[in-house]
Amino acid sequence: MDKRRNTAGWIVLTAGIVLIAAGCILGQPDSVLAKAIRICLECVGIG
Repeated sequence: MDKRRNTAGWIVLTAGIVLIAAGCILGQPDSVLAKAIRICLECVGIG
């Protein structure tokens, strides 16, 4: 059970790293930051 759980953790970690790298290569950090700024400004009531 413990070995299976450890393997699943490594698979999830690897998948996360691969997806983050793919997003950075495709230029997604800029769009995510822009959306986050818009959401924050709407919550404060400025935007």
